[in-house]
Amino acid sequence: MSILIKDGILVDANDSIKGDLLIEDGRIIKAAAKIDTSEAKQVLDAKGCYVMPGGIDPHCHMQLPFMGTVASDDFFTGTRAALAGGTTTQIDFIVPNPEQSMLDALKQWSGWAEKACADYSFHMAVTWWGDKTAAEMDEIVNKQGINSFKHFMAYKNAIMVNDEIMMNSFIQSRELGAICLIHAENGELVARKQEELLAQGITGPEGHPLSRPPEVEGEAANRAIVFADEVGVPVYIVHTSCKPAVEAISRARRKGMCVIGEALIGHLLVDESVYWNEDWEFAAAHVMSPPFRAKGHQEVLWDSINNGDLSVLGTDHCVFMHKQKANGKGDFTKIPNGTNGLQDRMHLFWNFGVNTGRINMNQFVALTSTNAARIFNMYPQKGSLIEGTDADVVVWDPKAERTISVKEHLQNVDFNVFEGTKVTGINRWTIANGKIVFADGKANVEEGAGKFVARKPFAPMFDNLRTRVKVRQPQAVARR
Repeated sequence: MSILIKDGILVDANDSIKGDLLIEDGRIIKAAAKIDTSEAKQVLDAKGCYVMPGGIDPHCHMQLPFMGTVASDDFFTGTRAALAGGTTTQIDFIVPNPEQSMLDALKQWSGWAEKACADYSFHMAVTWWGDKTAAEMDEIVNKQGINSFKHFMAYKNAIMVNDEIMMNSFIQSRELGAICLIHAENGELVARKQEELLAQGITGPEGHPLSRPPEVEGEAANRAIVFADEVGVPVYIVHTSCKPAVEAISRARRKGMCVIGEALIGHLLVDESVYWNEDWEFAAAHVMSPPFRAKGHQEVLWDSINNGDLSVLGTDHCVFMHKQKANGKGDFTKIPNGTNGLQDRMHLFWNFGVNTGRINMNQFVALTSTNAARIFNMYPQKGSLIEGTDADVVVWDPKAERTISVKEHLQNVDFNVFEGTKVTGINRWTIANGKIVFADGKANVEEGAGKFVARKPFAPMFDNLRTRVKVRQPQAVARR
């Protein structure tokens, strides 16, 4: 099936050029100023619209077993919602249980993902360390096509890693040419603060942000960055939410360290006042980690997006129904952590970013698609409009409107943290692997149509980084 997108403005991370785009057999085969309509069986009139690479969400959790329950979006409902919002590829996290084999966990997640209707890839979490861990990491990278390892510095007595495990994993990741991802919160401090708050009788959702102040995130981010720089491995700080964490990233980047910062659409727009809402159910629905912050932190995040210290926009989409959140009534530490955003990310970012002048169209493409493709080694297969690459494309109507609501979203959850927000600028069509999967406000998807995207390691890129890691010789001490 050939599709010609006609008379649009082709927008990538660098340029915006009026032209046409021809798609055939799942690939982009021609981008030109003018392509004759006879070359395609179907023509989409994109006049007044922007034609951009499909979005890539680098941070998702479909049907994640977590905190005694399972996230309610599975790989079908989650990827369907993603396509409806213009995201054509997502990267999910495999999170082995402590002492579970990474390869066994990969098999488990791969089975769940067979129903995906959009392309996907995986990050692998390191949740423990044993005799076979290093060898399994080798196979994960070199045989299974996963080049990124996640480390949780939070969730004590569950999936949190200590400094020794983190260091072991960083060293092995360096040797394999993999990038290290960090959930930066000091788990020891969080656990202590949780105990203190419960002892004081603070049991509601407001205890969540009180137990995880910005300093807890900033300390962990800085510690992980120092470890990574000493080892000589790139580090990617996920869901950066506050000024102390941004400062740690910015300071490291000014020193030339290989540090990448990720922002979430939720942290840019929702503030911590939600946790003090008198409606327990409403407040609990917003519980995620790191929590939503005071408004002042939002300006810091937007500034860091503009200066490049935060270079990727994700969602940390991990949803739980109200009845699942209710597991934490009487004890905020038992509220399953997670909120939505997969369907809404690109619409919100355009509305509050491009429409307000905070960012331009090219930055929008870079932050929602191209940068993630480059960082995780999917470019130019993903995140571009280059001839010969996957035909993952959105036709974006800057004048079309949508009011975000749980009543109309396709995310499998009975709450939306962006409820009632009106956005201007949404995708008219979404094309994934050369097929129109969203049009006229409706998804037309096929269960199992999505494919796994393998990603090669980065060993050649790491060579320059390794040269900066020098053994420090003891200095002579002048004695009197």
